[in-house]
Amino acid sequence: MPPQTPAGTRPAPDGLLAIGALSAATGIPVETIRTWERRYGFPVAERKPSGHRVYPLATITRLRLIAKALEQGHRAAEVVPASEGTLEGLLAALPRAGRARTPARHATSLVPPADPADLLEAARGFDRDRLNRFFQADWARLGPIEFLEQRAAPFLTAIGEAWAAGALEVRHEHFASACLGDFLRVVRMPLDDRADGPIVALATLPGELHGLGLQMSALVFALAGWRVLILGVDTPGDQIVALAREAPIAAVAVSCAAQARRSPAEALRALRGRLPRGLPLLVGGTGAPASLRQEGVEIFPDLAALERWLRTRPAA
Repeated sequence: MPPQTPAGTRPAPDGLLAIGALSAATGIPVETIRTWERRYGFPVAERKPSGHRVYPLATITRLRLIAKALEQGHRAAEVVPASEGTLEGLLAALPRAGRARTPARHATSLVPPADPADLLEAARGFDRDRLNRFFQADWARLGPIEFLEQRAAPFLTAIGEAWAAGALEVRHEHFASACLGDFLRVVRMPLDDRADGPIVALATLPGELHGLGLQMSALVFALAGWRVLILGVDTPGDQIVALAREAPIAAVAVSCAAQARRSPAEALRALRGRLPRGLPLLVGGTGAPASLRQEGVEIFPDLAALERWLRTRPAA
């Protein structure tokens, strides 16, 4: 049966609800719904020809399940990104708790976090299905930003350290990176389809061949409603400048995965000088030179800082 809406909150003939009606139907405050959409990618708004944001009627069912899970003590980061089926299974498996903390512990055991050793073992065995299961479980358990910072980034670090120590070889590192990159593209795809905000161009500078930082940053931009244009790795600065002149780019983002023998500061300084004065140049990654903050370059030590910056920018 389709979800029932309270009196006074009937959907439009096309079956879509304004955010106020969605709030009234679920008991979830409007600001909370907006925060979840921005941070976790749900609920998903559509645009009417008038430009107004509306939500499918089926959104009510999943929001009500989320509300029940929150009442049992689960964190929003665990349940808001979860599918309707996952939420139903979670609620069916756990009794209603008398204390908020008890079910949260059970929820963690239901969707256990991946052990770093298990991830490395899956990479060593070229077990793509196992890696994807770990990624999917942690994605649902943590939420997007926490997944990137607490799972994706540490996983890449662990893979690099294992390779440096001789525990893994290049083929394992390439396989693991490809698996994570594929996963990030899959979860970003529906966000890209709905994005209608400003356009950001993402690239790495010449000599920088690590592209997963671009994929992780692209996901953060997509969560904020930005349209993502990935130029890729090893991109000459003049090509970035040409794109900024030819397309309606609202920002340029550069990933510096690690400190090389030659600091990227000089190349970034030159890029900043050639880009339009008012166009933001955003730089993140372990190799991002903090010294450029005083030279009109936005430096982000982590993805959470990028998310906070995006909150201050218009998404449409």
